[in-house]
Amino acid sequence: MSLFRPFVVSVSIAVVAGCADQGPTGPIAHLPRNLTASETNLVAANNEFAFRLFREVAREQSPDSNLFISPLSVSMALGMTYNGAAGTTAQAMDTTLGFGGMTLDEINQSYRGVIGLLRGLDPRVDFTLANSIWYRQGVSFEPAFFDVTHTYFDAQVAGLDFSAPSAPQTINDWVNAQTHGKIPEIVASPIPDNMVMYLINAVYFKGDWVVQFDKSRTTSAPFTLVDGSTASVPTMSFADLAPVQVGYVGGVQLLDLRYGGGAYSMTIAMPENPAAMDTLVSGLTRQRWDAWVAAFESVARQVAMPKFTLTHGLRMNDVLSALGMGVAFIPCDGRAPDCADLTRMRSVRDLYISEVLHKTYVDVNEEGTEAAGGTEVGIALLSNSSPWFVVDRPFLFAIRERFSGTILFLGRIMNPAAT
Repeated sequence: MSLFRPFVVSVSIAVVAGCADQGPTGPIAHLPRNLTASETNLVAANNEFAFRLFREVAREQSPDSNLFISPLSVSMALGMTYNGAAGTTAQAMDTTLGFGGMTLDEINQSYRGVIGLLRGLDPRVDFTLANSIWYRQGVSFEPAFFDVTHTYFDAQVAGLDFSAPSAPQTINDWVNAQTHGKIPEIVASPIPDNMVMYLINAVYFKGDWVVQFDKSRTTSAPFTLVDGSTASVPTMSFADLAPVQVGYVGGVQLLDLRYGGGAYSMTIAMPENPAAMDTLVSGLTRQRWDAWVAAFESVARQVAMPKFTLTHGLRMNDVLSALGMGVAFIPCDGRAPDCADLTRMRSVRDLYISEVLHKTYVDVNEEGTEAAGGTEVGIALLSNSSPWFVVDRPFLFAIRERFSGTILFLGRIMNPAAT
């Protein structure tokens, strides 16, 4: 029996791309209103960012490792941060997030519109999308920055004593509640002394399959790995033939399974040759994705697929730098020709993005799917003196006894490579 490889990044993507309208009992056929032109552009930008992000994350991971991210969560957290960026930092973030020619107002209005559409879209699916900003009390920030993130991202904004032992738990409790306990921690304890703000997004999804798998039929079955060997995995199957969406494009088998009223779905792309997975991921683009979606047709099929639970966490600094926003991570300490500009967040140019942490959870079982994602953007404050002391020029040195002042050795280094 040929089984579907658990390629599940599309869970997060489908949340953005789903088009549906609420129906109390019947299938959902469309959105409650049409997307505006700017909202359409934002969804396209977010999906393009999703594929670029996934490709880069996959490139940096072991090629045979499982991977699960929420591009929507990352985009939302960085979208809030983007409102605090200026100059080349704003340009770099714009390029990375793919906003193109959209104005800041169009971006913010579109985020607000998409958030409003996704919340409560399908009454048979439990979906939460929440934003928050936590800042260190005693550090001044631009009130306009907080106002815009609250207005357009519905962000909860709160000041905390970051030095208090309870501060990390307060933030983590918020994330834990928004993700229904699936991401219990995203902020480290204790909070580093130079960290002055956390911008956090949380996404939670729980939906039952329109056609559920029969628990009594779940059994171990072989799953072919990339190297051609097999592993025995718990495998679900329908009780009988059922209506599903399938497609086939260029050696890739496609399956679409609906949740709840049909607004959300899981899309699976499975290459005929398991060894082609790396090529499939590296070639993942919005154009290819659109071609897959266009190929779906409704048929009756018996479906078998693995059930699995996966947790994943990663630091995205290097990934986002590779995608073009490396300047945002560079403190203005005089060591680089350009550095982070978050002056729309704080008038003094002494802030930079210290970290972007991302955590996810997914459980795919007979009833449906439960998934959660959290993204934390940590903003750090540059100290008055540079945290770096770089010995990169000829220097004099001494070995001494401190209390008497006796110099034991004295020397000069003109070329450390010379012996």
